[in-house]
Amino acid sequence: MLAKRIIPCLDVRDGKVVKGVNFEGIKEVGDPVELACDYNLQGADELVFYDITASHEGRRAMLDVVENTAKKVFIPLAVGGGIKTIDDIRDTLRAGADKVSVNSQAVKNPDLIREGADIFGSQCIVVGIDAKKVVDGKWTVYINGGRIDMGLDLIDWAKKVADLGAGEICLNSIDTDGVRGGFDIPMLNAVCNSVNIPVIASGGCGKIEHFYEAFEKTDCSAALAASLFHFKELTCGEVKEYLSKRGVPVRTVSHKLGPRLF
Repeated sequence: MLAKRIIPCLDVRDGKVVKGVNFEGIKEVGDPVELACDYNLQGADELVFYDITASHEGRRAMLDVVENTAKKVFIPLAVGGGIKTIDDIRDTLRAGADKVSVNSQAVKNPDLIREGADIFGSQCIVVGIDAKKVVDGKWTVYINGGRIDMGLDLIDWAKKVADLGAGEICLNSIDTDGVRGGFDIPMLNAVCNSVNIPVIASGGCGKIEHFYEAFEKTDCSAALAASLFHFKELTCGEVKEYLSKRGVPVRTVSHKLGPRLF
């Protein structure tokens, strides 16, 4: 069985990492490069940077932050926000990102997924999906940081994303984002059961048990969290130790021996 990944998410606005609840109530929590270096030492499997206002304000991803981080951090780095064209993807990868995450623009221009996968490889293309519950068993897709309801069925979109060549999906629940009550298990299961590419759980992690619940109750490949790590309630190492003791395969880091699989 492949190791499950633990991924800190850093939402960046104006060069600072911020965090809010349901995409609102934003407050600053630190410097992105410093936090990234700390998570690297803790044993994070990957990092995700989102420039959370880039799509809304029409700005490109913060390439200076990406470049500075890539010089100091040696785990995969995914970057999203304001990526609209193949040139944006190329520039972000050249700055040091291993993957790009496209969300709003993928909905507006699905060909960007296919073209990006064809040119750079599926492994470089992550499609971020923000979704909100309509009724039981049905969710709709939002863009521009959860501001605009596209009236697009989540499952239909997830299937299309996979068919277009995306390497993985980062699935964020607007309903649970920042609330810390746990991942949206029904939504995760619905998407995981509909596609054959990795799905990252995002939105709602509030305690260490929530990581285990996501891996135990769904087929998600990774779990992403922000507040728990940013406010130092947990470290990536503590999460991995907890999961390993419960039989979840994870990679841990020994600075003497390097990564190993439990």
